[in-house]
Amino acid sequence: MATDVSLRVNGTTHHLALPARTSLLDALRERLGLTGTRKGCDQGGCGACTVLVDGRRVLSCLTLAVQHDGADVTTVEGVGDGAGGRHPLQDAMVRHDGYQCGYCTSGQICSALGMLAEHAAGLPSHVSDRVGPDAPLPLSREEIRERMSGNLCRCGAYNGIVEAIAETAGRP
Repeated sequence: MATDVSLRVNGTTHHLALPARTSLLDALRERLGLTGTRKGCDQGGCGACTVLVDGRRVLSCLTLAVQHDGADVTTVEGVGDGAGGRHPLQDAMVRHDGYQCGYCTSGQICSALGMLAEHAAGLPSHVSDRVGPDAPLPLSREEIRERMSGNLCRCGAYNGIVEAIAETAGRP
């Protein structure tokens, strides 16, 4: 039995009839052909499938598409200026050699963008030493590493990824 789901993905609204147990990841990859989002461990442990749902990072393999009916979803294909130009974070990833094999990269980019928004909103991490609406959080390398700890890179490009995020965070 199919359930009607409406998803706004990368600025385009899609009306889909999906089995209720279809993950958001499978809806994106198999129904919409957006293969930039990777299926890694399929258990939420690696972060390769991270997308943004209403601006917040979500492991798309662990959530059902029907849970996001009406939501605004951004995949790595939707990151950038929409005219084929890359986002400054993508340029920084290239400069700092944060891509390596590239398998985890789409999840790393979506997660980093969500993380930067969380940080800008003042949300603390596990290593935040100050908490509260009036406590500005510095975005140290330690903060970045903690906030990105849900995204694994088998190539070990962590130093480049952290530098790319730090550079992007320093942009006006």
